[in-house]
Amino acid sequence: MTPPPVLHVISGLRTGGAETMLVALTRTLQARGLPQAVVALSGGPNEAVLRAAGIPVQVLAPRGLPGAAATLLALARRIRATRPGVVQGWLYHGDLFAAAAHRLAGAPRATRLAWGLRNSDIDAARYGRLLALARRVSGWPDVVIANSRAGADFHLAQGYRPRRLAVVPNGIDTDTFRPDRAARAAVRAELGATCGAVVAVHAARLDPMKDHAGLIAAAGAVPEVTVWLAGAGTESLAGLPPNVRALGRRDDLPRLYAAGDLVVSSSAFGEGFSNALAEGMACGLVAVATDVGDAAAILDGHGHVLPPRDPAALAAALRAAAARPDRAAAGLAGRARIAAAYSVGTMADRFQAAWGWAEGRDRAGPGPAP
Repeated sequence: MTPPPVLHVISGLRTGGAETMLVALTRTLQARGLPQAVVALSGGPNEAVLRAAGIPVQVLAPRGLPGAAATLLALARRIRATRPGVVQGWLYHGDLFAAAAHRLAGAPRATRLAWGLRNSDIDAARYGRLLALARRVSGWPDVVIANSRAGADFHLAQGYRPRRLAVVPNGIDTDTFRPDRAARAAVRAELGATCGAVVAVHAARLDPMKDHAGLIAAAGAVPEVTVWLAGAGTESLAGLPPNVRALGRRDDLPRLYAAGDLVVSSSAFGEGFSNALAEGMACGLVAVATDVGDAAAILDGHGHVLPPRDPAALAAALRAAAARPDRAAAGLAGRARIAAAYSVGTMADRFQAAWGWAEGRDRAGPGPAP
């Protein structure tokens, strides 16, 4: 008997952390024989990635109130027609559209509604209205799934009152993100890093929450460390210290990490579970991270944790990490930590358990919502 599909509703399909986890989760569950489908409110590079994996994608792209209404109706019709076992929202817009469409479809008892929280202490000026609306209807989903303990606690403090709350950390593909000597040599030659240079990799879009300014100030005080800034928008940064290079968006992050020695997360706020931090550790890099979101839990002693918005502390941590005589061994220990605690398979198991759909126990799909 073919189990009912899981329908994922996400705000867009760009190359951010949530979208990366959507791809990893849907690929894994599809391979287990659990049909997956994605509805996105805007397109992006991951649309082609999902289609290549055999996962149906529908991009609805609402514009204004009439577009939003049409999107809700189309999504409700799809829920009624396909009768998914779960409708899983991703990010605030995805959560809200999933909830409203689920209600418009008659809130079918056989279709569970799940929300996905992907951040912690967000910028109220940018997201306050969305957060306030989501808070009011946070009791609608059968389960709210946060990717970090910090994110779960933040939303509870903001007034979320879910019927059930689960924390499911992100999963890292350690076959893709791994040490790679050939890639290390090739990328270092491409970017002009000498064989003995200590390279710190920071992979993040240009956004105030990522605190590029603080990292650049710290890097200027540590000229012995070369810092690569990879992420959309970084190419616009000017006046950088000689040891800092802005690379713009990179679609070869596993190769880039493999060429580095340190992975840096300098976020000032907002992070839940940092994919970049865990991916860099999986490649054998020593982590330097601000204590935002679940960074300290991810490292679990494997690396350097420091307060956010403190360039002097960040410079000191970069200097200490670069000077470690056991840097290579520490990096491999960090990789072992990620492989043991944050595999993609473990993430998929935890999603199924959160939905009430345990692998090997209920292959026909989740039962009626309690």
